[in-house]
Amino acid sequence: MIQYMEFDVVIIGGGLVGASLAAALKHSGLSLALVESQPEQMLSDYHPADWDSRIYAISPGSRAFLEQSGAWSLLDAGRIAAVEEMRVFGDAESELEFSAYQMGVAELACILENRALQHALWQVLQQQENLTLFQPVRCARLQFASDAASLTLDDGRTLSAKLIVGADGRDSWVRQQAGISAAPVDYQQHAVVANFSIDLPHRGIAYQWFQPDGILALLPLPGKRVSMVWSVDPEKSARLLAMSQDELCAQVTAASGHMLGNLQFVTPPASFPLRLLVLPQISAPRVALVGDAAHNMHPLAGQGVNTGFRDARQLAQILMERGAQNDCGDAQLLRRYERKRKEDIYTMQATTYGLKHLFNNEVPLLRSVRNLGLNATNRIAPLKKMLMQHALN
Repeated sequence: MIQYMEFDVVIIGGGLVGASLAAALKHSGLSLALVESQPEQMLSDYHPADWDSRIYAISPGSRAFLEQSGAWSLLDAGRIAAVEEMRVFGDAESELEFSAYQMGVAELACILENRALQHALWQVLQQQENLTLFQPVRCARLQFASDAASLTLDDGRTLSAKLIVGADGRDSWVRQQAGISAAPVDYQQHAVVANFSIDLPHRGIAYQWFQPDGILALLPLPGKRVSMVWSVDPEKSARLLAMSQDELCAQVTAASGHMLGNLQFVTPPASFPLRLLVLPQISAPRVALVGDAAHNMHPLAGQGVNTGFRDARQLAQILMERGAQNDCGDAQLLRRYERKRKEDIYTMQATTYGLKHLFNNEVPLLRSVRNLGLNATNRIAPLKKMLMQHALN
């Protein structure tokens, strides 16, 4: 077995963002390695008969990025639902509506399953000539020198690279090794997810209810189905998960004001804790962070994975346009990546943090302000367009 190999870029983490970055660099002329701890079948396995309860709202900008890599064309169009309208409800009969027609776009977002997109991206990677896949294998040691980084795997092999990309999730090992740290803020909420069949057609509308005890979203899936993301405190999350199927369906039906009629289970519920992570930097010598390794935010705007795709898109663009700079881990290139990403990341984190605390609050004055704000914004078309423009990228 070859114990030592050299690459231009080593990407650690083969989830959606890491895989999309590798795919975006297939014509870059760079030699790439992707290191993933899970077996290939865990990432590329997809059974169309099953519905994945983990879904994403993919923005038009992210869709264009995935189309360029060739991954989007490999998706089953019958498993993708277009969001043509979004209706947001406050807790005092206030409402805010967005529509693709008002924005002059074909759709506000596309809803699709995590496993389907992961499968499509790995189909691209398996045919990529400038990419070497290392899996299932874990990282053991990461060392830095002025001209390269050295990654030792737990099977004894060593990979040398000009640039290490940390795409290894919210508890990033790469981030830790690079000495980048910050204390995460616990939102004291869990996101409960599940898919349901519905009585009434959703008509391509995504619904969201800001309630004193949580935030409920029902997102359109193909046919008469929706995907739920209900952000609630840990105690309510535990109660929802402990309910029978009929009890949970009744709870969601009532919380959504019977907007889509009665609901029936398609996938069982699951939950995961929510937190905010704002890092002082997303690059270090020979290291760049992308996706959840670079930022965590509340899912209420559906922008977590899109922010990650914008990381991958920006980093790929900088590496592709580096000109005569042969060193793709050059400090100036990495600083340029960080500068270009900082505003977008902080804007999304501040927006989601502010909205979560504005609506999950019992202060009477804030209750009045937030609902007046929703109604006022709904009447001002230029303001609505400005709010949505960022989310379309």
